[in-house]
Amino acid sequence: MHDSKRDFLDLAFEHGALKLGEFTLKSGRVSPYFFNLGAIASGAAMARLADSYAAALEAAGIDYDALFGPAYKGIPLATAVACALAGRGRDVPFAYNRKEAKDHGEGGVLVGAPLSGRVVIVDDVITAGTAVREAVGLIEAAGAEVAALLVALDRQERADGDRSAIQTLAAEYGIPTVAVATLDDLLAYLRERGTEQADLARIEAYRERFGVAAG
Repeated sequence: MHDSKRDFLDLAFEHGALKLGEFTLKSGRVSPYFFNLGAIASGAAMARLADSYAAALEAAGIDYDALFGPAYKGIPLATAVACALAGRGRDVPFAYNRKEAKDHGEGGVLVGAPLSGRVVIVDDVITAGTAVREAVGLIEAAGAEVAALLVALDRQERADGDRSAIQTLAAEYGIPTVAVATLDDLLAYLRERGTEQADLARIEAYRERFGVAAG
């Protein structure tokens, strides 16, 4: 496992962003693990998180010109990732959207750098994909192109039919996805840590029931 994936998963467990147990999801499914990136809420932790995102984006080798953070969670993520990329020697413009258009001052829905060229959408984890679809519309309306979707965790879990939300977005828009870590990575990490077999078995059974093939 790449060091950036391991550091990301270390960080997630240290701050309670990843938990094992029994959790009822919005979908009604009972999951043996829960991921909440909002639990990473300090400057040092966010810097580590952003560096993991930046490392994943660099490793993907995608050609891009700017970052976009969908409101709300994507806003601090895109900002922090832009800072991490600057620390790695690449200064990238970023923008984000308001939930409601501003009717005074500069007005409009978009904030930050003008959107142009190839834009990477930065978010946490994709469930229904609603925020991403809205982001795609805003980016294309500005005359730019979506280069990729960059997320923290790909649960590799079915949304509708046999595809995950990420796979559905890829099919609809041709958007490649870069994930800092996937469910497969999480399982490999837990085995490395010597996690109790009962916990591993529950996650593997959940994946067997709701999972999708990678890609």
